[in-house]
Amino acid sequence: MARLPLAAAISLAVAAPALAQDVAEQPASAATTSATAQKAKTLGTVTVTAQRRTEDLQKVPISINVLAQDQLEALHVQNFKDYVKYLPSVSFQDNGGGNGAQGFAIIYMRGVSSGSGGDYTGSRPSVGVYLDNQPITTIQGPVDIHMYDIARIEVLAGPQGTLYGASAEAGALRIITNQPDPGAFAANYALGVDKVAHGGIGSTAEGMVNIPLGKGAAIRLVGWREHDAGYIDNKAGTRTYPSSGITISNADDCTPGVLLQCHGHARKHYNDADTQGARAALKVDLDDSWSISPTLMGQQTISHGSSSSDPSVGDLAVTHFFPERNNDRWWQGALTVQGKLGNFDLTYAYAHLKRNQEQESDYTDYSFWYDTLNGSGVYFYDNGGSLIDPSQHPFFRDHYTDNSHELRLVSPSDDRLRLVAGAFWQKLKHDIQYQYKISGLADSLTVTGWPDTLYLSRQIRYDRDQSVYGELSWDFIPDVLTGTIGERYYRDSGSFYGFFGFSEGYFPGSSYGEAGCISPEPFEGAPCLDFDKRVKQSGSLNKVNLTWHVTPRAMAYFTRSEGYRPGGINRNASLPPYQADFLTNVELGWKTSWFDHRLTFNGAVFRETWNNFQFDITGPNGIAEILNANSARINGLESQLNWQATYNLQLSAGIAVYDAKLTANYCGFTDSNNHPVTDCPAGSINTQTGDTMDGPLAPTGTRLPITPRFKGNLIARYTFDVGSKSGFVQGALTHVGNRTTSLLLLDRSLYGGLPAYNSADLSAGLQGDSWSVSVYIDNAFDKRAALYKFSECAVAVCGAHGVVPEYPNGQVYTGFSQPRTFGISFKQDF
Repeated sequence: MARLPLAAAISLAVAAPALAQDVAEQPASAATTSATAQKAKTLGTVTVTAQRRTEDLQKVPISINVLAQDQLEALHVQNFKDYVKYLPSVSFQDNGGGNGAQGFAIIYMRGVSSGSGGDYTGSRPSVGVYLDNQPITTIQGPVDIHMYDIARIEVLAGPQGTLYGASAEAGALRIITNQPDPGAFAANYALGVDKVAHGGIGSTAEGMVNIPLGKGAAIRLVGWREHDAGYIDNKAGTRTYPSSGITISNADDCTPGVLLQCHGHARKHYNDADTQGARAALKVDLDDSWSISPTLMGQQTISHGSSSSDPSVGDLAVTHFFPERNNDRWWQGALTVQGKLGNFDLTYAYAHLKRNQEQESDYTDYSFWYDTLNGSGVYFYDNGGSLIDPSQHPFFRDHYTDNSHELRLVSPSDDRLRLVAGAFWQKLKHDIQYQYKISGLADSLTVTGWPDTLYLSRQIRYDRDQSVYGELSWDFIPDVLTGTIGERYYRDSGSFYGFFGFSEGYFPGSSYGEAGCISPEPFEGAPCLDFDKRVKQSGSLNKVNLTWHVTPRAMAYFTRSEGYRPGGINRNASLPPYQADFLTNVELGWKTSWFDHRLTFNGAVFRETWNNFQFDITGPNGIAEILNANSARINGLESQLNWQATYNLQLSAGIAVYDAKLTANYCGFTDSNNHPVTDCPAGSINTQTGDTMDGPLAPTGTRLPITPRFKGNLIARYTFDVGSKSGFVQGALTHVGNRTTSLLLLDRSLYGGLPAYNSADLSAGLQGDSWSVSVYIDNAFDKRAALYKFSECAVAVCGAHGVVPEYPNGQVYTGFSQPRTFGISFKQDF
């Protein structure tokens, strides 16, 4: 015990982000934390529902991080990118669409990442995202919810297959909203304005009202409107296509000519975005045992430009020639029914999510690089036979629907034998329309019925999940030793059909497109059906846990758990369906509380084995292919610490340390039984393509991409009295280690790496009885933190080094964190 203060100090120094400011959780109707609660001498109790019952965070045998409402507000969190930096176990990759937070973000946990994903024909996500009880993860990624009137965010690291199923292979992220409170009227509003360095001015307006409708009913209404300022400049420039000699320009003062095409669109602060949305939740207590809670929530984000930068153009700059606009709108209707069956809690949760996204993009990189390297520009001409500007400008339209039902039964938490059991059903639909357009294209080269469309994807994808699950816990020694076993039986199916490809005049003899039609009838406006595939699979997952409460303030646990991601369908007719992949986790964790609950120190060490994992590649003619890439292993340590150091000072810290690498060669093809080939020395033949190989595309020991070996943060908050009011100052430091960009060694060498970075956020504020005001500086030192890299076409083409003089390192974009942002916000409660 004499060494304990020193040990705690060392743990604080090396640990990283303790993602929750562990203050006492107030009722949902409480708008802010009182000055007294902020300055409590001990840490408060944080309750979570991660295991489908309400529990003290310190008693839950899971590596779980929580961002509570107070900390979300103190850190000025508004969207996914704002809070992910405080989650050590979470990494992400953006596909470059729209304005940063409004594009599709592919989320990873614990280093379970191949660096691929996000394609509409590709694998489903490996991390499940939930809004209250309902899944909100569409096939390409979750919706990005504006963070206002949110009770907490729970992050469950590691496989959660037993309780959460298919897309919780590597973990689950749960956003818990504040619920209607029949006990009292409450209302608040918040106004904010911010200035982005090198960019424009943003603003936010938010409001909430909680209205009791009688003794056992209430309605809660929430609304928001946000303008995100742009900071990427679309600089004026030109581009000349070698095959035709045609030059295109995006300058506003361009004068068109025979060989000069003018597109305009150059402007400063190019990547702005506007978001507006609302949530309405009703709760009605039918009697002392039963209640119903319908909810309706919707949001629309219209963004422009790109959140990435082209280093060949300059800092925070691109040169693009066609409009770039993303209209992402979604709504979700949900119904939760809760009641009692004897002593058991019964919950039924239904949700219907509808998401429509329409996007215009600039694809001139693709056109330019293929013309430069392969002379493709000679294939694009008008009805008179003259070569034309071959610039492609796609229009994408994605319509998603997700219907889910869950029925869950939970036994009393104080029973010695406890049960959680349920059934889940989900149907996801993705209605796809992708047009790659070239203005003035000859009728013979366009897809029939689609003017100016060189290539068309008109497809329907369904993914269906059905499962039953249960976890049974038994106190071998009450309050000391507990064992848990869990099982989930699942059955999945998928179908994928439609049209994709070119006209027969452009690509005669093709196995897809108009030349590859398998039906004479049109399909959803497309010329025909050229593929129709289905797949089914079933299996089970299990979990074993042993929890030892060493003392009332210290707990250790051992867990073996499994997660999976369903297999699916390849459009390429020569490829079989890809198989499900599985993640097995073996974990030893601890949760401890010290000094009369002034300090908590939690952590876990684990080994995860990722078998048969799915990997997306760009195949011939740009068609995505999904292969199983054999196996990988992730060893890791996660730790978090909260410390009420003095009456006024609270510190929180946490870390994630990972060693994630392949445990077998990745050769890039499968054998006749659809199993990954791992023996492919130089001179081997790829049996699927007939190509001679130079060796493995990624050998054993290759580090998995995107996730750093180390990620951590430290948050310090100091509160003080200012007369009858309360003030605070806060600093948050984040460190993210270096990351690789791709699993494939060739692609990795062309993209380059993602360097390590540090980021600091500072804030200060003053709070009265019913109001608060705060100022903040995010990214205080204006660091260019590289978050992801991408190219518009295969990186071996668009990222080729030394081929085009003006692009000596190819044309690879980097997505950076938002530049230094200064803001001020005001909030008032009623």
